Amino acid sequence: MGAEGQGTCPSVPSLLPMAYPEGCPTHPAYPAGHACIAGAGVTILKVFFKESFVIPDPVEASTDGLSLLSYTGTPLTAGGEVNKLGVNISIGRDTAGVHWRTDGIEGMKLGEAVAIGLLRDYSSTFNENFSGFTLTKFDGKKVTIK
Repeated sequence: MGAEGQGTCPSVPSLLPMAYPEGCPTHPAYPAGHACIAGAGVTILKVFFKESFVIPDPVEASTDGLSLLSYTGTPLTAGGEVNKLGVNISIGRDTAGVHWRTDGIEGMKLGEAVAIGLLRDYSSTFNENFSGFTLTKFDGKKVTIK
């Protein structure tokens, strides 16, 4: 192949849908590892923080990015914000061309399931009285750990 259609790396075409000149990673795409970790981490965070807690006085960047303005949209909750964090971590790899949407979505579900299983296992080892707690899964269903 001639010089036309070449990226910065001579062996990689410019039209390759990857942000990395070395090409595809050497691991499977499904499920996305970053998404599994994000799903598990977000699930654990929901245990430590009250999901319905409304974040007081949130701010957002101005259109020029030089100042902060009061956020006036719908109230931001701790649960909603950690869910957004998880999605940003998992779906963000799509833009790099490393994963597809299904890799991230299913990875987050897998991480969530593992975290819930771990929490259930740990709850049976507590010496003190444990009345349990409830958290909201990514699909909107509530799950109680006792």
